[in-house]
Amino acid sequence: MAASSRVSSSPGWLLAAHCALLLALAGAARGYSPSAGAALSSAFYDQSCPGVYDVVRRVIQDARVSDPRIPASLIRLHFHDCFVNGCDGSLLLDDDLPEIQTEKHVPANNNSARGFPVVDGIKGALEEACPGIVSCADILALAAEISVELAGGPRWRVLLGRRDGTTTNVQSANNLPSPFDSLDKLQEKFRNVNLDDTDLVALQGAHTVGKVQCQFTRQNCSAGQPKGALENLDLVTPTVFDNKYYGNLLHGQAQLPSDQVMLSDTSAPTTTAPVVHRFASNQKDFFTNFVTSMIKMGNISPLTGKDGEVRKNCRRVNSRGY
Repeated sequence: MAASSRVSSSPGWLLAAHCALLLALAGAARGYSPSAGAALSSAFYDQSCPGVYDVVRRVIQDARVSDPRIPASLIRLHFHDCFVNGCDGSLLLDDDLPEIQTEKHVPANNNSARGFPVVDGIKGALEEACPGIVSCADILALAAEISVELAGGPRWRVLLGRRDGTTTNVQSANNLPSPFDSLDKLQEKFRNVNLDDTDLVALQGAHTVGKVQCQFTRQNCSAGQPKGALENLDLVTPTVFDNKYYGNLLHGQAQLPSDQVMLSDTSAPTTTAPVVHRFASNQKDFFTNFVTSMIKMGNISPLTGKDGEVRKNCRRVNSRGY
């Protein structure tokens, strides 16, 4: 990928300004108010934990040597966290009954959401480098950006300063976007967190990397294939973050039903289909919009200031023991 086609080709200060501008433009053009995340800043840890980015990147790089799926899994964790209770790290909490019922066991996450030991490793490394400073919610946001970059996608300055929630929301987790959702159901779920059709198409583009169990694909499992057998989400460049995923849609070859509906649904021609065509023909356009949408998603109801806490262990709230 030529540097000129990537958002990350800009100098650091210009990239930060670019992302801030993208967020502002997203609000003006797509009805989004960034006020909920006004306290977040890409410079949040510059004084308190200046090496945070390098620590997170190092752990992910080490982890993907033995598990190439880790980048895609970490991107997904950030999605599934932000869509439930906002970006507060609630997905990372284990069962700690009766107070805490984990979100990990709902259908959208059970035996599907993965990468939790890598998050534990990142948290452990950061607790050694700067104890009690970096939240688990921010770890997920940073891990998602770094994972996109390591897979060949765009780089952006992540807005930071989230604090961790002390509760879970299993009811909301049961309503996460599903591989079998219709287009109108997907649009409703995205609108509920202030994400529009462009955000929907852009964020679904994360399916350009990673794998899925065959039981969730449009073809389902072949004869003799166990339902947990893994298939590539992108049949063309399954390990590269690029726009080939949208070409798959144009050829009717999306793996997930919830992906193909962005073209096949009767309402798609006036909503999502034009965006799919744009991204399929212009990778730079996709990258730019993906960055905008990731920033918007990362601003879903963050806990800041004195709200929440900074967990010492991402699996437990501090009051429940370390």
